Amino acid sequence: MYAVLVTGGKQYRVAQGETLRVEKLEADAGSEVKFDNVLMLGDGESITVGDALKGATVTAKVVGHGRADKVRIIKFRRRKHHMKQQGHRQHYTEIEITGISK
Repeated sequence: MYAVLVTGGKQYRVAQGETLRVEKLEADAGSEVKFDNVLMLGDGESITVGDALKGATVTAKVVGHGRADKVRIIKFRRRKHHMKQQGHRQHYTEIEITGISK
């Protein structure tokens, strides 16, 4: 069984037992998190979408928090003696999917 859920403005296809990194959540490490915004449930050949998903939840356990690798942003104008550099590290929360319920 798998589900498609929305968190942090992104959609993720998840199955029970998977570990994934999502946008930072305000939850302590080791705590339970419930995702109510489920777009689709799939079980073998059957797929459930729309109003049939009212009350469907995905539960996950927070494994930890961290910061991703640095992304370098460089703006360069040739022949103008201009170069600007900037870096960014995005915060994330690592979660492990513990259950999918209809």
